[in-house]
Amino acid sequence: MKVLVTGATGYIGGRLVPRLLERGFQVRCMTRDPARLTLDPWRDQVEVVAADALEPDTLRVALSGCNAAYYLIHGMEASEEYVELDRIAAENFRDAADEAGLERIIFLGGLGSDDDELSMHLRSRHEVGRILASGSTPVTEFRAAVIIGSGSMSFEMIRH
Repeated sequence: MKVLVTGATGYIGGRLVPRLLERGFQVRCMTRDPARLTLDPWRDQVEVVAADALEPDTLRVALSGCNAAYYLIHGMEASEEYVELDRIAAENFRDAADEAGLERIIFLGGLGSDDDELSMHLRSRHEVGRILASGSTPVTEFRAAVIIGSGSMSFEMIRH
């Protein structure tokens, strides 16, 4: 089975890839900048594709031949623009996944109920989940709290 991992340069994606390889999956990593993966010890065991969820044509190439995809894309910029960019990226990915005949999208969202008073970031994560699920490709959504571990952005902010 071939899986696409978006966000492979991030904290979760970079830890997910070796686990998938250990379990015998063929892994394709999608990144806007392939040079950011050159130091990863598993780099020679994966296929790397340069793509951007804001550019639909690149998504078609990235998803071609894949059975499933891990959607680990999110904006964390300081401006409110990331909400709109997250929305566009999710819509593009949903459409490209449907077109590619993907069997499943696995999405990492954020905790909380839509009834709760959520931060802008969590509201955006929930919206992305709804957008992905509105297509014909089945979606499995995991919801996590803040993930803190050695090397994560949250860990580094606390440490310094």
